[in-house]
Amino acid sequence: MSELQDLVALIRANTPLIVIETRDEARVVELFRQALMQVWRAMYRWSITEGLRRIDIDREDAAEGAPDMSSTMASIRAAGQRGVYLLFDAHPFLGAAMTQRQVREIIDRRGSQPHVLVLVGHVVELPPELESLAVRYRPRLPDANALLKLVRQQAEDYAREHGGKRVQVDGEAVQQIVRDGALGADDLPELAKLKFELLSRSGHLHYEYDSARMDDVAGARRLKRWVEQRRGVFASGEAPPGLDLPKGMLLLGVQGCGKSMLAKAVASGFGVPLVRLDIGALYNKFHGETERNLREALDAAERLAPCVLWIDEIEKGISADDSDGGVSRRVQGHLLTWMAERNSRVFIVATANQVDALPPELLRKGRFDEVFFVDLPDADSRQQLFALHLRKRMLDPARFDLGGLAGASDGFSGAEIEQAIVSALYAAHATGAALTDFSLRAELKQARPLSVLMAEQVEALREWARGRTVPAD
Repeated sequence: MSELQDLVALIRANTPLIVIETRDEARVVELFRQALMQVWRAMYRWSITEGLRRIDIDREDAAEGAPDMSSTMASIRAAGQRGVYLLFDAHPFLGAAMTQRQVREIIDRRGSQPHVLVLVGHVVELPPELESLAVRYRPRLPDANALLKLVRQQAEDYAREHGGKRVQVDGEAVQQIVRDGALGADDLPELAKLKFELLSRSGHLHYEYDSARMDDVAGARRLKRWVEQRRGVFASGEAPPGLDLPKGMLLLGVQGCGKSMLAKAVASGFGVPLVRLDIGALYNKFHGETERNLREALDAAERLAPCVLWIDEIEKGISADDSDGGVSRRVQGHLLTWMAERNSRVFIVATANQVDALPPELLRKGRFDEVFFVDLPDADSRQQLFALHLRKRMLDPARFDLGGLAGASDGFSGAEIEQAIVSALYAAHATGAALTDFSLRAELKQARPLSVLMAEQVEALREWARGRTVPAD
């Protein structure tokens, strides 16, 4: 069903209390006016500044009565014909016992017509007594056809303002902004950034402007092949018969071995934007706020689709105990439900370092399409890492004995190899000398990698992963 049909069904059913969280009040009014063309009701709007006024399809009357909420509820209850009442920013007044009782009596039809009360606001918090009686309705974003119509209108406006200059509109870029007289695929990265800034204002999602190509990642051959096989299906949004759209992957592994870089590379491999959710930052000391933060973040990710949602260090946000009063369990439950039920093209890349902190429900087969283990790099991957990081610093890898350096860095992670190069460059800069194999080997020799400092934990993690996960390389 379309959003208009959904709204018509709610009105036709005389739904007593509807909650709409939005910043776009004008669009809500327009939606209800369209709905009243199919199912007629008298329609009113109320705000604390204007009071109650009738706003049907073809009329708008002056405000009537006092603007306070109690008087408004009394007027609604006494109305002789059923109506739809759009109440803007009314929820702060529902905490008063008198007003709450009046709303309950209207909902229960005690001496009242079967009215439809609609609470509209940016964030609508209800008393528990009313929350259980409310239906939350979420207006959808315009579909592709509506967006194309908007873009063409913008193109026509641009042409008029620039002396009739013709604007070329690429149908694949229907969500683009008219700026330079041509709309094409080259403008899409900028569009993705603008779209993110418009839709995610809570601060819990972070747009990753610096993505990484698959070629920027050493090793991970199996993972790269896995992404390449699914790229076309995910990009088209249509799975062949018998297949489902790719949903997500879990990356486990040793710290510093490139899980973050792989998350960025997966987004690049699918050709979509990457947004990062720091799940630990969602937590708020006030009751219910953590869950609300998660809902808003996931909702924003869905509106940004198609995209890759990177849930960084997922173990920090969900746990298997109730030491925080059950908040982690509620977050976990909501996240797992959303993962199972979502239909949007949001591909999840979750990264984790501590396997023992992950709840069994998350690791159950079907939560993710695949669970990859990112291990310490082998000799070939270490050679690639040295080449990548040397080239990144404008140094020619051909000048170095990459095979010998790979042998000397056994047990080093990618991050530790990069740090060894940085340290050797600082040492060379201090003496005015050029970077050499000898200085690199000297840094590697004096460094103690994590695989040595925490040998027992690293080996236990690698042992656990054998037979339970798919090696990324």
